[in-house]
Amino acid sequence: MPEPGTADPVLTAERAHLARAAECLTEMRAAASAVVDAGVDAWASERLGAARAERLRTLAADPGVPPFFGRTDSATETFHIGRRHVRDAAGDPVVIDWRAPMSRPFYQATVADRQGLERRRRFGFSGGELTGYEDEHLAEGEARGDFLRQEIERPRSGPMRDIVATIQPDQDDIVRAPLAESICVQGAPGTGKTAVGLHRAAYLLYTHGGQLARTGVLVVGPNRAFLRYIEQVLPTLGEVEVEQTTVADLTARVTVRAVDRPEVAVLKGDVRMAELLRRALWGEIRKPADSVQVPLDGRRYRVPVERLKRYVDDLRRRARADDDQQLLHYAAGRERLMMLLAEDARRQKEEAGGSPGDAETRRAARSAEVRAFCDEVWPARDAAGLLCELWSDADRLARAARGLLDDDEQALLRWTVPPRSVRSAPWTAADAVLADELAGLLERTPGYGHVVVDEAQDLSPMQCRAVARRLAAGSLTVLGDLAQATSPWSPSDWAETLAGLGRPGTVVRPLTRGYRVPGEVLDFANRLLPLIAPGLPAATAVRSEPGSLRVRPVGALAGPLVDVVGELAGVPGSIGVVCADAAVAEVAAALTAAGLPAEVLTDDGEEAARVAVVPATLAKGLEFDAVVVVDPAAIVAAEPRGLHRLYVVLTRAVSTLVVLHRDDLPEPLTAHATL
Repeated sequence: MPEPGTADPVLTAERAHLARAAECLTEMRAAASAVVDAGVDAWASERLGAARAERLRTLAADPGVPPFFGRTDSATETFHIGRRHVRDAAGDPVVIDWRAPMSRPFYQATVADRQGLERRRRFGFSGGELTGYEDEHLAEGEARGDFLRQEIERPRSGPMRDIVATIQPDQDDIVRAPLAESICVQGAPGTGKTAVGLHRAAYLLYTHGGQLARTGVLVVGPNRAFLRYIEQVLPTLGEVEVEQTTVADLTARVTVRAVDRPEVAVLKGDVRMAELLRRALWGEIRKPADSVQVPLDGRRYRVPVERLKRYVDDLRRRARADDDQQLLHYAAGRERLMMLLAEDARRQKEEAGGSPGDAETRRAARSAEVRAFCDEVWPARDAAGLLCELWSDADRLARAARGLLDDDEQALLRWTVPPRSVRSAPWTAADAVLADELAGLLERTPGYGHVVVDEAQDLSPMQCRAVARRLAAGSLTVLGDLAQATSPWSPSDWAETLAGLGRPGTVVRPLTRGYRVPGEVLDFANRLLPLIAPGLPAATAVRSEPGSLRVRPVGALAGPLVDVVGELAGVPGSIGVVCADAAVAEVAAALTAAGLPAEVLTDDGEEAARVAVVPATLAKGLEFDAVVVVDPAAIVAAEPRGLHRLYVVLTRAVSTLVVLHRDDLPEPLTAHATL
């Protein structure tokens, strides 16, 4: 960098290139807008319009996002690296997409392995303006990282940003893994596992765009607040067609009106429920008791009961090859049975010298006689209706649960007062997952080419099955942290979850370098690991931030809380005040009474305020520049896996963590009680 007050020719040249890239991007948008409809036909016009709209969305300008963020120099060529490809009017590249193979050395090159690079350049921006640069002369053994650290540590107000400018080699290896490979990322707090999963989705869409355009990519998060936090990452990277949802929204087969008691919710999430529901559905099928007269082309042909029994038995055997694979869905089996009867009548007519056509055979399959037979033997069912009957009828539940659930467990599932209708039933979130399981038995669930599932350590076995049904033949990116496991089904290792997701052979890739959480904060939280996840490697922070951790015992909370939040509000960045769910109203009232602009974070998808009062159960996956943890003992006492929840809460801070406690801290944390 030049001396202060002197012109920097490098900075001047790079600013000129930035202006050129912005101009070329504007020209690309204009060219996409100018594409005209040739008027071939309505379908072609519709497809052209959709393609043009998608192209314009991917090229949309964001004033705060510069066209490039880095540059690589080899002995023969120079590339500027950015979030999307930018070309000039002649088609020559002005900026290379970060996902292109030629961009990989920007992320992977080191002094020991330069990957053909002589220099790597990183840029500093403010409000979209190029303000500085930093060179790493790899060929001369020089590798600096000041700009990289500044970008990682930059305050983060609002939703999650992409990390495309700061992806590290261990993260890049996961991002660029092949589409056919399913991956489980065991990511400690601050290691960027969520961002890595989203960037992998963007990379796969770039590399396998044609294939994934047909099959789609799905991102599954733990709640709507989390989705709101991450929703801008993929669009910023130019990917606007990725579906992002929660397990609750994915399985919304019924309207949730009630909440299960904890022991009931645990039982409904048990994998045994899959077999219970399978028995309940396929138990609807009855043995034929009499022959059927099938009308075909003006005559009736008798199908004897022996053949009817064989047809039904053969179809039932095709329903499952084994306990894990369903070859024939229930509704398809009913349709196939109707056609078998019509085809039987067709063969009889052909043997008598007739030649019925396909249309006549299809009409026979839909005849009143065939429908009446199937209604008796293979009745049409819907998921919600069958589940409602199962929970309302003790005898029916007992038949399906024989050898699976004991009497006490069956009693937990039964409704003491049957509802007046399916619509008014007291459905719970766990019921919705079970209804989705039944729907998957009835008909094939459409699948995606790739699914990213975050906070997967908290999925119940039945929720895992819901995600697995959406995989089809696609691949999977599993993101999570066993130390942050807070659900009743949380495993001690990944094997059970991966098997439930249908990918038991998936390789677990650890991320243990914490880029976002200061070392002082991470070391404090890591003291809980021997209690909550013995044997799990502790994360190590890449940066230290003296003064980032303050632990204060207090006699009353309101005064110290207001003082701390008021102090933190005087510096840039987001603030999360995290407390036990039951204390949210009290904490929010204390802050607002003091004139602080605090708002409660809810699970409705609304963006968090700069000062957000966060229920502990919604904190997972989020991060704030400063976090104030209020009364950690209450957080621990609120649920069976309260220590795991506290570990989550303590690792949400990017710059500052303040712990205010009235009661004693958990024993491993007491050494810091007066910091």
